[in-house]
Amino acid sequence: MDFGMIKEKQTVQKLFLCFMMYSVLGWIYEVVLETFIYKWGFSNRGVLFGPYCVVYGFGALAFLLCFGRLMKKKDVKWLNIVKPVIIFLGCMAVATLIELCASYLLEWTTGAWPWQTYKDYKYNFQARIALSTSLRFGLGGTLFMYAVQPLFERILSKPGRRTLNIISITVAVILAADCIYTFIIK
Repeated sequence: MDFGMIKEKQTVQKLFLCFMMYSVLGWIYEVVLETFIYKWGFSNRGVLFGPYCVVYGFGALAFLLCFGRLMKKKDVKWLNIVKPVIIFLGCMAVATLIELCASYLLEWTTGAWPWQTYKDYKYNFQARIALSTSLRFGLGGTLFMYAVQPLFERILSKPGRRTLNIISITVAVILAADCIYTFIIK
């Protein structure tokens, strides 16, 4: 599995841990936005019980898959000039498509989706996607590709394979228990 930005051999554990780290960062972003920016008060912004929005994890992996190789290209000068614009527009499009698909999936499985407030935005489609959030996704994706993912790569390069296995299994068990609780018990 080559997601393009990883110089060393990429492991499933590292991809899973990136997925979870971005899911947690997405949850934090949503809670901060709702609590402190819009001042609506705190609520768990994820579908699951834990502090993570998995749609952000899927988005991050999609960005790596779609734009990781482009980020590695450094030898073409003209590309380096337009690369941030390509990354911005690409992340904006990919994240918007993921959000649209997630809204249909959540509506099918739970009867609703958490961001139905998009109906209040001037430019929206069925309250599922909106231009202003798509622009934020483009900015966030660009920040992700240029700053956050290189940091996560450095963090994940430090532990050995055994430690990564233990961390990944522990996090996977927690996520599986949360899914069982959320979709079966609750």
